[in-house]
Amino acid sequence: MHSHEPIKQLDVIPAEDLAACLPAHVLAQLPSPGVTVFAVTDDASDTAAFSARYGFGLADCANTIVVRYRKDGGEHHAALISLGSLRLDINGAVKAALGAQRLSFARREDAVELSGMELSGITAFGLPPDWRVLVDAAVMERAQIVMGAGIRAAKLLLAPDVLRQWPRCEVANMTLAAE
Repeated sequence: MHSHEPIKQLDVIPAEDLAACLPAHVLAQLPSPGVTVFAVTDDASDTAAFSARYGFGLADCANTIVVRYRKDGGEHHAALISLGSLRLDINGAVKAALGAQRLSFARREDAVELSGMELSGITAFGLPPDWRVLVDAAVMERAQIVMGAGIRAAKLLLAPDVLRQWPRCEVANMTLAAE
């Protein structure tokens, strides 16, 4: 599949309409050049359903997972961005990258409340300023990725370089070897 093929099928949201669609805190941090925002149906917001409906492979779908961890006696949150085709090494690589003593997935309610975003729509952009944003190195090897837009009804299409140039992004090897 060519990198430009799927865009023709996407319901792109024009820049002037984004403020009416996306949460303000997401839009405020969204790098404008290089990011295409498009509408998706609510029932196709989850990664597997999205991949099947819109024709993007799981290896081009980047999930944002919120974790809670203890470090230096305090409790912290972080966002982990990884490809839908890979599994995170939570107790090894992720724990080491965060320097965490204890690590767990954040409760769904907490992830939604603290991020101000919808479940299955959480994205790297617009997260609380004290959260670390770790992007798996495999994400950076893709030509383009699709990720959440803060709401279930939209997704972001971007080149991984957009994340690489974003000041909050930390690249780390966080996934288990493909089986």
